[in-house]
Amino acid sequence: MTTLDLPKLRPLGVGEILDVSLKIVWRNAGTLIRVVVFVVFPVEILSALLQASASSSSSNHLKIDQTTGQLTFSQSNLNAVIGATVAVFVLALLASTIASGACFRAIASAYLGEQTTWKDSLRFALRRSLSLLWITILVGVLSVLAAIACVLPGIYLWVGCSVAVPVLMTEGVKGRKALGRSRKLVSGFWWRTFGVTALGYLLSSILTGALSGVIIGFAASGTRSDSFAGIVLNIVAGTLGRVLTTPFVAAFITVLYFDLRVRKEAFDLQLLAQRIGVEPPPEALARAGAPSPFEPDPDGDQPPFWPPPPGWKPRGDR
Repeated sequence: MTTLDLPKLRPLGVGEILDVSLKIVWRNAGTLIRVVVFVVFPVEILSALLQASASSSSSNHLKIDQTTGQLTFSQSNLNAVIGATVAVFVLALLASTIASGACFRAIASAYLGEQTTWKDSLRFALRRSLSLLWITILVGVLSVLAAIACVLPGIYLWVGCSVAVPVLMTEGVKGRKALGRSRKLVSGFWWRTFGVTALGYLLSSILTGALSGVIIGFAASGTRSDSFAGIVLNIVAGTLGRVLTTPFVAAFITVLYFDLRVRKEAFDLQLLAQRIGVEPPPEALARAGAPSPFEPDPDGDQPPFWPPPPGWKPRGDR
């Protein structure tokens, strides 16, 4: 895994975050492509087969009512189509969650100057797959509920929870605590976070839209979705779409997460001090608004700083 050659972390502008994200993806394309293809490709094959089977079944069982002249569709075929649709959605959600988690891990390691491989990143994500899925579901459900009440609260909550996955993958904080930690990091920088995420997802949408245009062009040439050529086209298009968008989304969200920590917690000073084996000066952390460190506690009953880091427990409770 190629690391990003940064002398130290520093606050970045919106454009710089996206630029650094693109550079990380480009320099580590081999690792990120392997991660996404390994997870997504088998799921795309299975999903394409399910969709083709449902499409073929529905078209073969459509009948014309001789009395009314209307098309009829049996209940059993309707259930088959619904079942295939639900199965495809669940498979896509699982594949996307695991692939994104592995990309988050690989990109975070590269950004901090650490070495990792696509297998290590994938194993790391698989061990946390349930937590990743739970956070994904929580963010989605809460955002939808807030949006139903009013659109603006839904957007506000979605942006506030936007760095929850990097919190999980980097700090090991799970579930609602990860959402709370994300909201604390975003607090005070909501509009900036909104700008980065909106621009990042817009760029991803443009890539996806361009790819969809190519697919529509092929489909317009007469390729049936349930034919062999149609199945292959769907598999290739689905996999390629994930390869293009998943690493980039993971990259700009991860860089955004570290940027928020640099701005709010002087993470650059802490990381630099850790690399050279010393403690960062308390006055520097205080000037940056970071938590104030305690004196070293050999018994492990006192946290290293206050508020305590997420997940910290006294040694007696571990």
